[in-house]
Formats: sequence, structure tokens, C-alpha cells
Amino acid sequence: MAINLTSPITGAAQTGLTSPTFTITADVAPNINSRQFAVTALGGTQTGVTASSVASPFTLTCERPANFRLQGVVNPTTGVLSNVPMNKWVLNRTRKGVIPLAGQSPRVMLVETYAMVPAGADVADPTSVRSCLSAHIGALTQTSSGIGDSVVSGVM
Repeated sequence: MAINLTSPITGAAQTGLTSPTFTITADVAPNINSRQFAVTALGGTQTGVTASSVASPFTLTCERPANFRLQGVVNPTTGVLSNVPMNKWVLNRTRKGVIPLAGQSPRVMLVETYAMVPAGADVADPTSVRSCLSAHIGALTQTSSGIGDSVVSGVM
């Protein structure tokens, strides 16, 4: 997989965090189609945040499809490609132990981003595939603080 993270990760802006950074190390992925990294240290001001541990994991995982689906068949009568299978990539699965109530044990929070790529688009329209990903990641980066505010407050 070409997806690889380097340490440290510079965190995107979030309300209440000052210059967040995340030192990562390669971890054992859950399956052969994945790469996983554990957050081993934190930088900047992230009061109360903990690095990865058994009881409170802080990991980032990228996963490719286990079996790539190939482009469907064009209907010989209509010339239409009607059933296009999708190849699902998990671009980032981040797990972080969070405390649901003071004095309680951490529970795992999960955030995932997927890319559902129509089979064949990688060959027929790779620039549009890349452009879609660029816009998506740029939007996530640009709105990171707002997404955090909404997830925490419930207000969009």
C-alpha cells in the first residue's frame, strides 16, 4: 500500500488544542491488508489526552479491499454498464480510548473515512479519482475544528 504515515503527525486545528502533534510508531495491523500505527506520544497542548495503551488505544489504521472487484460487463443490447462494483478502502480508522463518565473505564471511540471507488475508474478516469480524494481530504482538513465542535456539541 502506498498509504504510509510519518512521525510526527501534525494535527489539524481543533478548539481547545494548541499545536497538536502525534508521535507514531508502526503497530501490528488487524489483517494483512492493513497498516496500523499507534500514537506513542503527544505534543502541543492536549490536556488530559493520553497516548495509546492496552486499556485506552489510540491507533490509526488504513485498509485496502481484501479482494479487488473488477469492472462489470456492458449490456450488449443497451451498451450500458449497469452494475458497477465498488472497491472499499478505509482511508483512516482512528481508535481512541475516551472516558464516558468521570471515574469510569475508557471506551473506544471510532472514526472512519471510506473511499468507494467504482471498479475500472482507476484506469478510465484516474485524475478524477485523485481529484475527488484531494477535495475530500482538503475538506476534512479545512473543517476539522468544525467537525470536532459538532461531534462534541451535537450542533451542526
